[in-house]
Amino acid sequence: MNKMATYFGSLFQTCTSMPLFVLFKDARNVLEKDDLGLEIAHIALPSALALTADPIASLIDTAFIGHIGPVELAAVGISISVFNQVSKIAIFPLVSVTTSFVAEEDAIETLSTEAPKYEELEKVISVDKELEMEELTPLVDSASQLSSITRSKTEMLKLENNRRYIPSASSALVIASMLGLIQAFLLIFAGKPILNYMGVDSNSPMLKPAIQYLTLRSLGAPAVLLSLAMQGVFRGIKDTKSPLYATMVGDIANIILDPIFIFILHMGVSGAAIAHIISQYLISMILLWKLMKIVNLRPPTIKDLQFDRFLKNGTLLLMRVIAATLCVTLAASLAARQGSSSMAAFQVCLQVWLATSLLADGLAVAGQAILASAIAKKDYRKATATVSRVLQLGFLLGLVLSVFITVVLQCASRLFTKDINVLQLMSIGIPFVAVTQPVNALAFVFDGVNYGASDFTYSAYSMVLVAIVSILCLFVLSSSHGFVGIWIALSLFMSLRALAGFWRIGTGTGPWRFLRDYII
Repeated sequence: MNKMATYFGSLFQTCTSMPLFVLFKDARNVLEKDDLGLEIAHIALPSALALTADPIASLIDTAFIGHIGPVELAAVGISISVFNQVSKIAIFPLVSVTTSFVAEEDAIETLSTEAPKYEELEKVISVDKELEMEELTPLVDSASQLSSITRSKTEMLKLENNRRYIPSASSALVIASMLGLIQAFLLIFAGKPILNYMGVDSNSPMLKPAIQYLTLRSLGAPAVLLSLAMQGVFRGIKDTKSPLYATMVGDIANIILDPIFIFILHMGVSGAAIAHIISQYLISMILLWKLMKIVNLRPPTIKDLQFDRFLKNGTLLLMRVIAATLCVTLAASLAARQGSSSMAAFQVCLQVWLATSLLADGLAVAGQAILASAIAKKDYRKATATVSRVLQLGFLLGLVLSVFITVVLQCASRLFTKDINVLQLMSIGIPFVAVTQPVNALAFVFDGVNYGASDFTYSAYSMVLVAIVSILCLFVLSSSHGFVGIWIALSLFMSLRALAGFWRIGTGTGPWRFLRDYII
């Protein structure tokens, strides 16, 4: 009997020590307010609020523009879609790579500066002890010794207050500025062909206001990309409050300036674009001012820029972004082909589906920053605990969102439209949006922890494979099951994303080999 108990005990310990069980490690402590829980909350909550602040401001922008006229509203909507899509492709890979690189370098910088600090402290303590043990000496000697102690302590304070030098921070700002200028020139000089491709032909009344808005908005591209790159730096040093503060100030300025430029100065869509440009440059200035206080942004050398490292990993994540974007864009296109009612219902459901992911993105950012720092310090026990905690919190968040959407969106669907056909299709799409929330949250958190481990190659290629399967399913299911088929395919898309992340960590391969030793 004892042998059997020992055997099953050993078998249970072996099974639970597999990386596969990282999702269940210390699950009962998921809401524990310990050091790790507080660190995650400190990073995740401001990050989630910062991510949701801009969509809210955009909704208010849309409300103001809607009072100009339906043509202007449609024109600005298309222009914003073009601008955001180009910005996402240009900057998302850079932001993700920057967060990981900065977290790693900041951790290494911290380790390298702690030793000198402790040495200086030991010197001061040693001098203090000698003073206590010595007999009374002449006043001049005492003054000399006290002066030496004061100098030592002053040097320690200076050492502690020194700004950190993180090469990746400077590199990210240089690259973001270059990308911002390229994006501005691209949208200014190729805006009309792009809008034509989007369906706004030369005879459309939307063309003139769309070009007008897109051209002006493009002038703010350098500020947009620069601010996003700096947000990546702040995330890397685990400071998400500064981006939240800057974003809120900029968005409030945008909301105040919108009615002034649009209605009082009668500038129409141009006024909306100018208000947004001012807000973006204000955000960039605030972030740059705060960043310069804590990070030494002295001009880096060519070697420090690490173009090859940024280019390699950035290209991998660019592949991932394009693959993911292609799936969602194709789904919208297939919905549009089924008629205006189908497209309207799909758009509402999709916006809710994407908006809720911003909350999970906050956890992803926290997991990425903490994990990258822990791995750089070779603190694999904390890295393992971080992976477990953020995944568990993500799943829990998904369950809460699932219940919330089921209750609220079903009741509030009439706020979006009163069309019976659209409401009927929305009632079909809402269950898919609600049920997939736990899977969606896990998918986004898996992305964050994989970026934290700098597992960019696997993230890119797995997404391409997932996208290929999902695109095939979209074509097949949309033709056979219509609107329902599209949502089945999108649900499969997110499930495969989550499965790809779980497979990598669960098998303990690549950078996750350390989980085999620390999962218990």
